Amino acid sequence: MTEPSEPTEPSAHPEPPAEPPAAPVKRRRGPGRPRQDETEDGPGTQERIRLAAREVFAERGYDKTSVRGVAKVAGVDPALVHHYFGSKDDLFAAAIEVSMEPALVVPAIVGDGPEGIGERLARYFLGIWENPVSRAPLLAVIRSALTHEAAAKVLRGLILRRVLERVAADLDVPDPTLRAELAASHMIGIALLRYVVRVEPLASADPETIVALVAPTLQRYLTEE
Repeated sequence: MTEPSEPTEPSAHPEPPAEPPAAPVKRRRGPGRPRQDETEDGPGTQERIRLAAREVFAERGYDKTSVRGVAKVAGVDPALVHHYFGSKDDLFAAAIEVSMEPALVVPAIVGDGPEGIGERLARYFLGIWENPVSRAPLLAVIRSALTHEAAAKVLRGLILRRVLERVAADLDVPDPTLRAELAASHMIGIALLRYVVRVEPLASADPETIVALVAPTLQRYLTEE
């Protein structure tokens, strides 16, 4: 017959209860830095912000557009807009550059050499203004540039520095900056009268007619020594 076992005495040094796992330490974000999960899609997010900025600037103009408003349309945190684009001025420039794409058009304008460059430039410039999608933000630039230095700076930077000066420099002609400014004054004047003030008959003239009349002048500005 099996004898009953003796009761086990409690240990003199009981083990302490296991501690719960420590909660992960949350890192604080620096000013303007987005959360990691906000940047995972990278370039896709930047493009969404750029397109939203183009839409908002075109609709409200420079003065009434805010970074917060652009962020709302893009569906992101305002800190993310600052992270990718910096200031409102930088965001404005990025939004307009979507319409002009200087990195693509400059090689296309100068690629075939001096002959016909006036016509290619006129077609490019009128082409972006005739397209309703790209025209709206450019109208915002033109109108805002008349009263806001920041918008005027964007206009100078994109149309003059990023496009026309590079075109003239690639042609290796004397006084390229002056020539670029003369070409810019011609094209911006047409934009003001045709699309902003809407002076007739220029406002309703066929684009091909305008190209035919303007191209020789642009050609002379950019190529004649």
